[in-house]
Amino acid sequence: MKQFLSIVLVVIMMNSVAKAELLDHIVAVVEEDIILERELSFEVQNIVNKLKKSQVNLPPAFVLRKQVLERLILEKLQRQLAQKAGVRISDEMLRSSVQDIARRNNLTVTAFREELKNQGIDFKNFKENLRNEIIINQLRAREIGARIKVTDREIKHYLETQGEVGDGKIQFHLGHILVSTPEGASSTVLREAKEKAEFVVEELREGGNFQQTAVAYSDSDSALNGGDLGWRTVGTLPTLFVDTVPKMKDGEVAPIIRSPSGYHVIKLLGLKGVGKHIVTKTKARHILIKTNELTSDDDAQKRLTLLRNRIIDGDDFATLARSNSADRVSALNGGALGWVGKGDLVPPFEAAMNKLADHEISKPVQTQFGWHIIQVLERQKKDGSDEHKKTKVRDEIRKRKIEEETELWLRRLRDEAFVDIKLDRL
Repeated sequence: MKQFLSIVLVVIMMNSVAKAELLDHIVAVVEEDIILERELSFEVQNIVNKLKKSQVNLPPAFVLRKQVLERLILEKLQRQLAQKAGVRISDEMLRSSVQDIARRNNLTVTAFREELKNQGIDFKNFKENLRNEIIINQLRAREIGARIKVTDREIKHYLETQGEVGDGKIQFHLGHILVSTPEGASSTVLREAKEKAEFVVEELREGGNFQQTAVAYSDSDSALNGGDLGWRTVGTLPTLFVDTVPKMKDGEVAPIIRSPSGYHVIKLLGLKGVGKHIVTKTKARHILIKTNELTSDDDAQKRLTLLRNRIIDGDDFATLARSNSADRVSALNGGALGWVGKGDLVPPFEAAMNKLADHEISKPVQTQFGWHIIQVLERQKKDGSDEHKKTKVRDEIRKRKIEEETELWLRRLRDEAFVDIKLDRL
């Protein structure tokens, strides 16, 4: 009897597996991993919802599935590489990232979770997608970012050669479509790709919707975002486009541009200028009390409140800072922090400081370093355009280099990997 039951169970299990295979077949093999139909369908539906919200007409279903499948393949390859490289994201880091996103949206985590639910987004799936995104970003930082260097000579040359366009005063909203060609492509493949790119240019110049065209034809990573590269100064434009874009008029579609990756179609979606960069500098000082096994949060706050009251009653801030502050570097200078600008101090400290009037002393403020009282001595506004310009140029050159290297790195990763797409299933 027991043997009979075992046979029945085996048969039931085999039938269940067979049904599961029919319902959820493999659409691609990616190295030692696979992509299932349900994964592809789920991601396609997400993209469809996103495009509908953006009021973009959907391309044919097979085109969209192909685009989404390519994205999933690249994600699988990057996650596999990250796993081999030992890139891990702890649950604590993930929680912290969720809290940060909620805070940037002025929501508590509970309210943020409810908002996701209202938008039809499962919180568990959101966290898993966020974990994968962080892992991939850390992998790219290790594989690409660490190799990118920007020299003072590059910054100087950039500022000398780009003029007003290069100083950040002009920004370009750029759309991009890539008709890719494989490495070592035959003349026939190159000709067909060029003809496809020329067709895209003609369609756009006749008034075709750029986002819809990008979703339908582009092989770029930005395809599912409607080919939108966002607002760019000339420094963040891909090097390939630097000579072309500044000469374009708003709404213009440029002639196709050839590169080792294929044929590029670009459209200037918008144009705007930026004025002077006025920065506020604050001259401040503080007294820090650290917490430990002997000093609790309550003890630190009470002690600082007493010091604050003494200063208000006439005691010298600098003298009290020298004898009481745990920040020994600033304590030697009477708690002075010198002139500080935006981003120079940790956010809770900076937020509290920015609310103070000149000579006002804050109530105790907590940061990761302990508890502080803060006094603002003076503020000044000045045109920090030159300094800001150099910093911005450095960031822009680095961003451009990373973007270009990432595109090449992803293409190599894809070309060198074993990928078997079940085309008959698409």
